[in-house]
Amino acid sequence: MGQPQQPDEAEAGAAVEKPTAQSPVAEKPPLGVGMVGYAFMGAAHSQGWRTVGRVFDLPRHPVLAAVCGRDGQAVRAAADRLGWAAAETDWRALITRDDVDLVDICTPGDSHAEIALAALAAGKHVLCEKPLANTVEEAEAMTEAAEAAAARGQVAMVGFNYRRVPATSLARKMVAEGRLGALRHVRVTYLQDWLVDPQFPLTWRLRKETAGSGALGDLGAHIVDLAQYMVGEPVVGVSALTETFVRERPLPGGPTSGLSAVSANGSGPVTVDDAALFTGRFASGALASFEATRYATGRKNALRIELNGEHGSLAFDLERLNELEYHDHREPGTHAGFRRILVTEPDHPYLEAWWPPGHGLGYEHTFVHQARDLVTAIAEGRAPVPSFADGLQVQRVLAAVEESAAKNSVYTPIAS
Repeated sequence: MGQPQQPDEAEAGAAVEKPTAQSPVAEKPPLGVGMVGYAFMGAAHSQGWRTVGRVFDLPRHPVLAAVCGRDGQAVRAAADRLGWAAAETDWRALITRDDVDLVDICTPGDSHAEIALAALAAGKHVLCEKPLANTVEEAEAMTEAAEAAAARGQVAMVGFNYRRVPATSLARKMVAEGRLGALRHVRVTYLQDWLVDPQFPLTWRLRKETAGSGALGDLGAHIVDLAQYMVGEPVVGVSALTETFVRERPLPGGPTSGLSAVSANGSGPVTVDDAALFTGRFASGALASFEATRYATGRKNALRIELNGEHGSLAFDLERLNELEYHDHREPGTHAGFRRILVTEPDHPYLEAWWPPGHGLGYEHTFVHQARDLVTAIAEGRAPVPSFADGLQVQRVLAAVEESAAKNSVYTPIAS
């Protein structure tokens, strides 16, 4: 999660334009997108769908067919604001629309499984925000349905957008090429502070029945996936601590917006974790540490990952997302050390279609890249990544963290 930037919509190509008969997009088959949910993540996904076809030369033309939300007036306003052609108040109606080929799920976790299973059964492609589900059992059912749908030519992908930062994609490539040698250590932190105020209301993210877990699922899912992606192998076991620092909060006084909300009278119990701290082991034997919290005062969206290997190290900081830190340990000690790689060259991942070198990208571009990869996979008839199976693997790690924390940090293998 993070605070989405608000770029100039004219520069981002956000205005909705209908292709003319002479335009290049008119010659490409359309891909009708229907999105369920229109708040923080819905706005971010909309930015990606609006922009992707104006930046990348895609094999199919994404069409923002319809957006869905429960409040009719609010969802119609969101459709106008975000660029969707139509609005629905029932997701079941959205997935049966003839002009919807792909269902994009941007709702709280408690509805992911029901919507995804119905969309796959209706013959639609699916993009589902992270974490894939609230439980391992739901994620298993979703993965099984996705694998069955793949035989019918459908695809399903999880929205782990931090894989789509050019710098993290470059880091993965460098690890795969052996630039670090055998990995020894991975350390990851994801720190935010938006819950520090004990009077912040009891929104859906603080209730287990809707969110599944707290900082663990919200932030921990991101860093588990990013670490496994960059390392190229799974976490096989964990030892964990979790804590809920403020156990009672005011009830919300109306709808929430992003990470903002107002309080009403009364209070209720917080039923998720506020922070999770765990160590882990990768399949190769590399050791890892993970920390996810929404109580790190002064930290707004501070995700940092460092990999140490026998030949060198890599580090990435989301708050400096156009950069990588790289140390080549094989260089002479007289001038060895960490150096900055500015990831803005046209031969870096995703950057062939953007700006001249040195002109950096931002948070919202990860959703453009996500849309590009998904549209391309659909057109080419191949499975996109991260798949629902990848999302299930992350869910199993999160479940093991909760189990370990409940058993006084006992080392807990990841179920397979």
